Amino acid sequence: MSEKIIILDFGSQVTQLIGRRLRELNVFCEIYPYNKCPQLDASVKGVILSGSPCSVRDANAPQVDLGAIKGKLPLLGICYGAQYLAWHYGGKVEGSLAREYGRAMLTVKGNSPLLRGVSARSQVWMSHGDTISALPAGGEVIASTDDVAYAAYHIAGEETYAVQFHPEVYHTTEGLQMLSNFALGICGCKGDWTPASFIETTVAQLRAQLGEDQVILGLSGGVDSTVAAVLLNKAIGHQLTCIFVNNGLLRKNEYRDVMASYQDMGLNVIGADASDAFLDQLAGVTEPEAKRKVIGRLFVETFDKYAKSIKNARWLAQGTIYPDVIESAGIPGIASKIKSHHNVGGLPKEMNLKIVEPLRMLFKDEVRRVGRALGIKEELVGRHPFPGPSLGIRIIGEVTREKLDVLREADDIFIRGLRAYDCTALNLPSAADPSQKARNLYDAIWQAGVILLPVKSVGVMGDERTYENPVALRAVVSTDAMTADWFKFPYDFLENVSNEIINKVRGVNRVVYDISSKPPATIEWE
Repeated sequence: MSEKIIILDFGSQVTQLIGRRLRELNVFCEIYPYNKCPQLDASVKGVILSGSPCSVRDANAPQVDLGAIKGKLPLLGICYGAQYLAWHYGGKVEGSLAREYGRAMLTVKGNSPLLRGVSARSQVWMSHGDTISALPAGGEVIASTDDVAYAAYHIAGEETYAVQFHPEVYHTTEGLQMLSNFALGICGCKGDWTPASFIETTVAQLRAQLGEDQVILGLSGGVDSTVAAVLLNKAIGHQLTCIFVNNGLLRKNEYRDVMASYQDMGLNVIGADASDAFLDQLAGVTEPEAKRKVIGRLFVETFDKYAKSIKNARWLAQGTIYPDVIESAGIPGIASKIKSHHNVGGLPKEMNLKIVEPLRMLFKDEVRRVGRALGIKEELVGRHPFPGPSLGIRIIGEVTREKLDVLREADDIFIRGLRAYDCTALNLPSAADPSQKARNLYDAIWQAGVILLPVKSVGVMGDERTYENPVALRAVVSTDAMTADWFKFPYDFLENVSNEIINKVRGVNRVVYDISSKPPATIEWE
C-alpha cells in the first residue's frame, strides 16, 4: 500500500470501528496490538491510539514507547489513548473527578484542524471512568463537555491530538468528520484506496508471491471464498484449483447449488464429499470450541489429501477477512479471544502447504465492493455470511444426522421466506449495498439462520401432547460483523414462518426469535 495509518489497539471493544471508519474514507489502515507496533516507514502517515478497558493509573496498565511517533508523525489518542498521552507526558488523570458514560454534548473551543467543520455543539459518546484533570506540557484544550473540561486537546508545536470520547462510534454524530480531518487533513492521506486499486495491487503481489506454484483454495459458495477465488484466478489462472468440501454440515441442497453456481465462472472446481468423516468425528462432541477444532482439523486433512494429488501444490488459499484475524488474535491480558477460526488456526507440521489469504485486510463490505469490481454475479456477492463450521455451530450441543435434518428443513423455510417477502414498501437499505434499496427481507438483512436448541418443551398438536425441540430464528443488521443489531421483522412474517416451521418440520413445536445485539451477544450462538 502506498500510504496507511497505524492503529495501536489497547484492548477496546470498538477498536475495529476506528479502522472501519477510516476505510469508509478510502484510507487504508492496519490494526496492531499496542505492544507489537510495526516498523514505521514512509508509507505510515499517522498513528491512532485506541481506547482500553484499563486505567492508566493501574500498575500493570499497558505501556507503549512513542519515541519514534510523538512529535514526528501525526498522532491521535482516543479515550485511553488520550489519557495515556496526558499521564505519560506530565499531565494528571484522576479516577473520581468526572466519570462519563453514554451521550454527552461537545462544545468546540477555537479552530483546531481536528474539529474543522464540526458543529459548535454536537453529540459525542463517552465511556470512561477516569478523566484528565491537567494537560501535559504544551497541551491546549480544543473542546469540552458540560462535565469534562479537557474532552479534546492538542499539543502545541506537534501534530498530536487527543479526545476522551469515541469518534468512531455511531452515536458520535460528527465523528466521521473528525476522523476525516485527522486522516485526510492532518495526516495528508489522499483517500485513494479503492476496490480497483486493491485489485491491481493484490494481483501484482499474488503473482510475485506465488510464482509458478500451484494453489488450492477452499471454496464454500460464500462471498469471501468466491471473491478470493476470482481474485486468485485473475492473478494466476490455471495454477489455481478450487476444492469445495461437503462437510455434511451444509444447508439444504447447498453442495449441489454451489457447484452449479461456479460452472460459468471459469474456475477449476473439484467437489469433495467428506460428510461421513466429519459427522463421525463430531459424534459425542458438545463443547463449541471443541467442535470448531474438529471441523477445522478435518477441513485441513481433507485438503491435505487433495494437495498430494495436485502436482507442485505449495499453497492453501483461504478467504480469511479482517474481522476473523482481529477476533482470533486478542491482546494477552486485555482483550480475550472471542472464538477460534479455522481459517487462521495453525496447520499441522506434516501438511506441506503454505497459507495465502488475499482478503485478510478487508472488512466484509469491502470484500463485496471488490467482488463487484471483479464482475462477480450479485447473487453471489450479496449472499449472507455463513460460518466456516457451518451448521455445526447452529446445533447447540452434539451434532447428529437427525438434528441436522431437522435444522436444515427449518432453516430452508426461514431463508426461503426471507427471499419471498417483498419489502420495497418498507424502504429498507440493502445490507450488501446500502446505496441500494432492499427488494426483499433477505436483501435487508446482514446474516440470518436458525439455531436448534438442546431442550424440549411441551406443546399440543391436534389432540396430542408433544414434547419436542424449539428453534431460534436469528437475523441481524451490520456493516462488518464487528457489531450487529437484531432485525425488526414485520409481525406477519414472524407469524407465517413460525407456523410453517411448526407445521412442516417434524421434531419442532416452538419457534422463538433472538433479539440480542452484538455486543454483548455474538451473531452465532457458538
